[in-house]
Amino acid sequence: MSRSGEFCPRCGDEIPEGTDERPELAGAGGQRNSEHVLCDACYFEEFDLVDAPDTIQVRVCSRCGAVHKGNRWVDIGAEDYTDIAVEQVSEALGIHVDAQSVAWQVAPEQLDKNNIRMHAEFSGVIRGTPVTEEVTVPVRISRQTCKRCGKIAGGSFASIVQVRADGRDPTDDERERAEEIAEEYIAAREETGDRNAFITETKSVDDGLDMKISTNQMGQGIAKRITAQLGGSYSDSRRLISEDEDGQELYRMTYAVRLPRYRQGEVIDPEDGDGPVLVRSVQGNLKGVRLATGEDYEASFEDGETPDARRLGFREDAQTTTLVAVEDDNAVQVLDPETFESKTVPRPDYLDTDADEVPVLKSHAGLHILPTKGDDTETDE
Repeated sequence: MSRSGEFCPRCGDEIPEGTDERPELAGAGGQRNSEHVLCDACYFEEFDLVDAPDTIQVRVCSRCGAVHKGNRWVDIGAEDYTDIAVEQVSEALGIHVDAQSVAWQVAPEQLDKNNIRMHAEFSGVIRGTPVTEEVTVPVRISRQTCKRCGKIAGGSFASIVQVRADGRDPTDDERERAEEIAEEYIAAREETGDRNAFITETKSVDDGLDMKISTNQMGQGIAKRITAQLGGSYSDSRRLISEDEDGQELYRMTYAVRLPRYRQGEVIDPEDGDGPVLVRSVQGNLKGVRLATGEDYEASFEDGETPDARRLGFREDAQTTTLVAVEDDNAVQVLDPETFESKTVPRPDYLDTDADEVPVLKSHAGLHILPTKGDDTETDE
């Protein structure tokens, strides 16, 4: 039998030749370090394949469900935190540096909504010997409040978006749509992982809508999107509120959104003497169609000013009446939907002279034939 001439310093048994040539027994520079060489029996007696913590705490926001990882909160959109527990247990476990061909599997045991017991089984090879070890790590879900939710609960905001309208109050539909636009924008930012995106408060006021927004950038983004979709313009102003710890001035921005004076689908009578106009679009310039001729109408918003006009009604106020006769290229006869008298009115280009009935709007300016829905391109939809 081959002898190494060395003995285990703990039990005194002779160590088989070649034991000290294994990598885990080599000293600095690869030289034999026999004073630390143990026989297999003594080595495995104090050997631990796995170094596991006594317990692991997973910090979860009780409001939004975000999980604290490293030094930040991360949105994961999950109600079951078992996968997170498995991930954090795997990161916390330590495997012996000398182990080779290591494999492991884990079986979570959900005790209640805040406690999970992780049963893990490991296998590997040490000194050519297969070894296995089982560990159980308790995981506790700690319910806390993340920084973002703390700010929301505390009413924190950096900007205000005020939605108003020029010469009128915004309609319920406009208020609802403006709020939807803001929520959609914030949701899109949240999907990118931006945890600074939130709406602290939305409040309907007598003349419009007020929204408190997390940051100035978010407030401006919302104002831009509201005017892009609903028309109008916005202006901004700032107010000094405090200084930070470095003495830098902190401002709160207000973004004042001003919706257009006239709405899509509204019938107005501009002060140019050419008759009423059905408004088709309020994005950019005011665009519409002349009800007397069918010609396109467009007015520039110079310096933010809307052309003066009388309000006559809305498309939804129109009534269907009988087309009695076509007099000539410029006029037709229709029945007044209230008196049932035959009235002569202008013949616009969009009128289908073969139709039996046409939509008309009656106002103090008279009867006006409107385009049918299919004939009118409403570009703000």
